[in-house]
Amino acid sequence: MIGLVLAAGAGRRLRPYTDGLPKALVSVDADTTILDIALSNFAAVDLRTVVIVVGYAAEAVEERQADLEKRHGVKLSLVYNDKAEIWNNAYSLWLARDHFGEGVLLVNGDTVHPVSIEETLLGSRGPDILLALDTYKPLAHEEMKVQVDESHGITRITKLMDPTTAYGEYIGATIIEPSAAAGLSDALETTFRRNPDLYYEDGFQEFVDRGGFIGTAPIGDNVSWVEVDNHDDLARAQEIACLY
Repeated sequence: MIGLVLAAGAGRRLRPYTDGLPKALVSVDADTTILDIALSNFAAVDLRTVVIVVGYAAEAVEERQADLEKRHGVKLSLVYNDKAEIWNNAYSLWLARDHFGEGVLLVNGDTVHPVSIEETLLGSRGPDILLALDTYKPLAHEEMKVQVDESHGITRITKLMDPTTAYGEYIGATIIEPSAAAGLSDALETTFRRNPDLYYEDGFQEFVDRGGFIGTAPIGDNVSWVEVDNHDDLARAQEIACLY
C-alpha cells in the first residue's frame, strides 16, 4: 500500500497565502505545511512511497520534493493535472488510477489531522473502499455528508443533503484497495465526463450506485482535525497542528 495526496487545487479562498503556492504548502505551524503533516502521518504508519497529484503551482512542490523526501523519509512521485484550475477533483483522483492497483491510502491535500486517522483506517481494512468519518461533529451545509445502511456502508455521499439526515462527515481520508481499482477508475471517469465540475465523492456515489460497497470507519470523539478552505479554517489548523 502507498500514500496518495490530492494537492492540485488553487485554494482561492486562502489568498494571499496561495498566490504562488498550492493549499498543501500553506504553513500551519512555523515551517510545517499541510503537506508536511500528511507525509509525516504516512511515514508514521510506514507508508514510505507517496504519490502527489499536483496542478496549480506544481513547480512549488517540485522545488521542495527532495527536501520533503529527506525530511520525512519518503519517496515521492508527482502526477500532473493540467486541468486543475478549471476542473474539479474527480479528474484529479482519476489521474492517479494507475496506482490504485497497489492499494492506496488517500488524503486530501487540504486536511489537517492526526495520525490516528491513518491508524483507524489501516486497522479497519476489509471493504474495497473505506472512508474515515467524523460522526460527532455538528453538521451544516458545506460539509461532505454521508448516509449509511444497516451495515454502515455508504448509500449517499454529497454536500447537498439535509444535515439532520446524515450519519456523519467524510473527512477526506480513504483506503482504496486493489480490488476496487478498475471499478472506481471507471466510476470516476464516468463522473468527470458527465460534468468536470463534480467531486471525486460523486465518483464514490457512482461506484455505490453500480452496486459497489464503500465501508465507513468512524474516527471517534475528540479528534481535532480541519479541512482548510478559508482563513478561519487556517486559523483553526494553526491551533491544532502543534498538538500532533
